[in-house]
Amino acid sequence: MSNSINSSRIEGLDFARALAMFGMLVMNFMVVTGAQGNGAPLLVWFTNLFEGRAAATFVLLAGIGISLMTKRARLSSEKTVIRNTRVSLFKRSIFLFILGMLLYAVGWDGDILHYYGVYMTIAALLILASPKIITLFIIVFASLAQLYQVTFNYMSGWSPTKPFLEYLDFWTLTGFLRNLFLNGYHPILPWICFLLIGMLIGRLNLTDIGIRKTLFIFSSVTLIMTELLSKILVVSLDSILDVESAKFLFETGPIPPNIFYLVSNTASAILIILLCIYLDEKFPTNWLIRSLIYTGQLTLTHYVSHVLIGIGILLLSNKVILFNGFVEQPLSFTFSYACLFFIASIIFSVLWRLKFKRGPIELLMRKYS
Repeated sequence: MSNSINSSRIEGLDFARALAMFGMLVMNFMVVTGAQGNGAPLLVWFTNLFEGRAAATFVLLAGIGISLMTKRARLSSEKTVIRNTRVSLFKRSIFLFILGMLLYAVGWDGDILHYYGVYMTIAALLILASPKIITLFIIVFASLAQLYQVTFNYMSGWSPTKPFLEYLDFWTLTGFLRNLFLNGYHPILPWICFLLIGMLIGRLNLTDIGIRKTLFIFSSVTLIMTELLSKILVVSLDSILDVESAKFLFETGPIPPNIFYLVSNTASAILIILLCIYLDEKFPTNWLIRSLIYTGQLTLTHYVSHVLIGIGILLLSNKVILFNGFVEQPLSFTFSYACLFFIASIIFSVLWRLKFKRGPIELLMRKYS
């Protein structure tokens, strides 16, 4: 396959999807095994880097992909082209929403696909919006999310004995909407902002080195300044706020997804994406990068497989008392398991791509939409 510069597809984006998928595997398997923080300090530090950032990178990449996919509609004055593009996005959003709800129904409380379905519905309505309008929506959504976090009980609906592990009233209308829009794992407010920012970036010419340099510098400075300001505020305001309140408002972790989280994780996601595009251009025939690109092109399939197979094995191991059960597993076990599953995913991707351009679930979604 040709270098991404010479093809209509920027394959560095697929490379980034693969890396984001690895981070997702690490985080989700840590949640299932209860292994977070239960290991050597260096490994704890390394795995904590993925917390919230892998999923944010995924959503931002989805926004970029939507802009690339809808470029013809934006440049066209034909109502038929615009309508067909919107209908395709709406169909994909329904497909992802139903698929995510099915995964949730079989026990995967950390699903992101049903959120994706709503993100994509909103994106379909905004594909022709100007950058100024999209930026305005980002500011409004982020502000509403922050307002909710400081004025209402963010723990509403979560089990007091299993916080952020079990949502008690998810299957009620009130609980479902609260989880979806306000305080679930990836609530619309403010996670939709990652997708909208991705849509703005996707309208740029990412093959232009000058644009990428500007993005790189701006994102690097933003990331450093946000992280420094976050730490300064948490420490300096401990005389005014208690430690937990300061962390709630100013830390850059995913719970709650405050303004600092949104800014920091947007910056880090952009840096990862730019690095992957650069590496793909620099080493277009490298076997490892090619393999990771293929893996990134099958991320929807791998997302479903990591739930049904990867997490399924861990749950089964607990029932038959293998691996000493999954509760409180050492981080070294969980990280090794994630690496092995990722390697298996890469091998499957390479073999599958020998015959097919898209993954099995990607093919289903394309056929439907």
